[in-house]
Amino acid sequence: QVQLVESGGGLVQAGGSLRLSCAASGITFSRNVMGWYRQTPGNQRELVAAMTTFGPKHYADSVKGRFTISRDNAKNTVYLQMNSLKPEDTAVYYCNTNPTMNCWGQGTQVSVSP
Repeated sequence: QVQLVESGGGLVQAGGSLRLSCAASGITFSRNVMGWYRQTPGNQRELVAAMTTFGPKHYADSVKGRFTISRDNAKNTVYLQMNSLKPEDTAVYYCNTNPTMNCWGQGTQVSVSP
């Protein structure tokens, strides 16, 4: 059974930082590209960042230079370090494989105040 458990969200002021974590189980973690996605009300989830097991990374233009994705294959965990946060980063953040599975965690809410 696949499980994705996101954590680390919260409320921060603009310019602040947060580090999100996602623990995955039920998949062969090291064989999968892992990604972070975010969703705001009324909108589709969008890919924020993705990372292969060997290191190459992809970032959405809106977060380049501010967010960093990393992973620990020994812990089946993927991270998202978010710096210089902006109000427009406010969203529920999810992790999943890339391409995505039909299974999502509960997400973690990130709220950035002006």
